[in-house]
Amino acid sequence: MAPWLALLSLLGLLPAAAAAAAGRPGPDAEAWEPPPAQLLPPARFALEMHNRAAGTRAVLGAVSGRVRRDDRGSLYSLKATLEEPPCNDPTVCQLPVSKKTLLCTFEVLDELGQHMLLRRDCRPVDIKGTGVGLGGGAQGQSWGQAPRRPQLAFPLSPPSPDDGNETLGSALPRLDQDDPMPQDFSVKIASIFKDFVITYNRTYETEEEAQWRMSVFASNLIRAQKIQALDQGTAQYGVTKFSDLTEEEFHTIYLNPLLKEEMGMKMRLAKPVGGNIPPEWDWRNQGAVTPVKDQGMCGSCWAFSVTGNIEGQWFLKRGDLLSLSEQELLDCDKTDKACLGGLPSNAYLAIKVLGGLETESDYSYKGHVQACNFSAKKAKVFINDSVALSQNEHKLAAWLAKNGPISVALNAFGMQFYRRGIARPLRPLCSPWLIDHAVLLVGYGNRSSLPFWAIKNSWGSDWGQQGYYYLHRGSGACGVNTMASSAVVSGRPVPHNLV
Repeated sequence: MAPWLALLSLLGLLPAAAAAAAGRPGPDAEAWEPPPAQLLPPARFALEMHNRAAGTRAVLGAVSGRVRRDDRGSLYSLKATLEEPPCNDPTVCQLPVSKKTLLCTFEVLDELGQHMLLRRDCRPVDIKGTGVGLGGGAQGQSWGQAPRRPQLAFPLSPPSPDDGNETLGSALPRLDQDDPMPQDFSVKIASIFKDFVITYNRTYETEEEAQWRMSVFASNLIRAQKIQALDQGTAQYGVTKFSDLTEEEFHTIYLNPLLKEEMGMKMRLAKPVGGNIPPEWDWRNQGAVTPVKDQGMCGSCWAFSVTGNIEGQWFLKRGDLLSLSEQELLDCDKTDKACLGGLPSNAYLAIKVLGGLETESDYSYKGHVQACNFSAKKAKVFINDSVALSQNEHKLAAWLAKNGPISVALNAFGMQFYRRGIARPLRPLCSPWLIDHAVLLVGYGNRSSLPFWAIKNSWGSDWGQQGYYYLHRGSGACGVNTMASSAVVSGRPVPHNLV
């Protein structure tokens, strides 16, 4: 393994989100159930990486899985049980933790005999109590082991609700693992956590839960520091409204695992746009973008990405900017999975089949699936088709400047703690193979000679830069160019019997 990959593994960043710089085996590779002995080397490697990241000494239990192979290597998809010893050391655990069994999902890439962990998702499970085996999912909430002692070295107070651009507060001391705990360290953490609770109006049911959330918060400050140190752009990372969530909770609640499967409807490729393009463009300045919305605790980003695209397309064709209903897609798109994720390509087709989209005011957002209440009589916007767009970012910019905002998907690595600036994570940390969040490209430009995409997100205006994310343009950062698409709007409804 290259030295820098080993460094990322030791930092605990590679296990959760990284992929090999050369790419992972393709989806057409052969899949089969290998003998268990062939699964042991990648499983032991995954166990080692888990123990490094979690700071524990778990042992491997049962293992099952499959492998995909191509000429570049092998991709192992594993399920394994891990037995973690009890944790009662107050210098390591914020709360006493009894011995527990974890049910883990791992993806391990083997290239030229070198292993790399692409995915790690572990949840506590009572094997005896639930009857969960390796073929099923863990039950209940994923609380996990309390994090190790924080190591902090930069200001991390929460931003003000109306402006996420400022970094406030005083620096915390850096703690090396063998150093004695500074007397005021826990007071400093508690003060920052208290500011977070007040800023984002957090409430916890019990004192134990509040203590646990503070330990998660402290662990997340460490992770934000690591992401900050390795970012190649101008982005700033720190406290956000998601800072009291574990990585697993954030992924489960807010992201979209279906995007990386790419099993949606195939769309025709749009014709490229010729000629010179403006050096910068922003559809917000042209009145084609509605205010930032909030998907809430629901993995419905795919619906917001699609409605944002169609809002722009309708505005350009009809001159009327309407805020469209995402709830209609959650309730009535039976191909996608509502809050459990979906694909823009499926959503476009569902809108054609339904006969249009209602407005937000007529079919308001609830953030959970309910019975379909679509009325064709209330539909205000119609689409005629949908198209896939080029993966060439220069061509994407040209298409955007001429035709409007674009639905895209990306790897959301680091976005849990993003505050401002142009993000440019290292490619192994933000692999294009692991896209898990759908958003809307609304513009592009350059800032201090750094090219960027302006991206409308759906986590509310109290996240990022008033709800927007800025990502490096031209390097395929986080796979932003891999799933670009748009609806085609002529302004006339499609006859239902022709769909």
